[in-house]
Amino acid sequence: MTIHQPHLLAATTALLCLTLTGTAAAPQFTLDHGAVVRGDTGSKKVAVIFTGGEYGEGTPGILDTLKKTQVKAGLFVTGAYLQDGERREWLSRAIREGHYVGPHSDQHLLYCPWEERERSLVTREEFQKDLKKNIEDLQGVGAPGSERVYFIPPYEWYNAEQVKWAGEMGVQLFNFSPGSGSNRDYLPESDRKFVPSQKIFEDILGYEKKDEHGLNGYILLIHLGADRKDKMYRLLEPLITELRSRGYSFVRIDEMLRGSEGGG
Repeated sequence: MTIHQPHLLAATTALLCLTLTGTAAAPQFTLDHGAVVRGDTGSKKVAVIFTGGEYGEGTPGILDTLKKTQVKAGLFVTGAYLQDGERREWLSRAIREGHYVGPHSDQHLLYCPWEERERSLVTREEFQKDLKKNIEDLQGVGAPGSERVYFIPPYEWYNAEQVKWAGEMGVQLFNFSPGSGSNRDYLPESDRKFVPSQKIFEDILGYEKKDEHGLNGYILLIHLGADRKDKMYRLLEPLITELRSRGYSFVRIDEMLRGSEGGG
């Protein structure tokens, strides 16, 4: 039997490699703390997502731009966003026009410390109760309740424990792709880390040239509103136009994440 062990090891190694890499056509997802943060880097596709909470004033204009450019996006909102009746109507419109509308938590809780990520600041019960309310409230504006729910965490910050807790609810926690700095568009002019929208725009395009995969499989986050006069969402149309000129197509976030359920 000993003589066959090297062959068994070789076969096991080959199977492991096949499991990790998949076939040439299988999408390769990038994970961080158990959650998908980037889609298939072998595909020249981008998913645009928007988050909103206390601020969401840009939603109608964003929807107008998405309709004009024929892009389907994902909108993820908190309980604070949903408290405004007009905003609820905007979300109903988004659903009618074919966008994905999903949860961003009810109370926008901080799940774990910035400096000690593995330590949870919420219990499993608190996490799931908060998320369940957010999902149920979204169903009230027309978001589907029977399909798989995709969820971007509050503050875009989480750990592996919360990924597991979400999975127990049939919810897939994911996050935006790091690197481009698009998420800085919420900072007001008074903040020392404020970055003008034009600079954010240029940084996104600059990152596309710097990353070895460009923006393939990229999950691009922009906010639905912010406490600043310089609004990044006003540059959405030229950004879409420029990325299309570079050969990218746009897909809805659930399409980007399809097939990643085992990883998330």
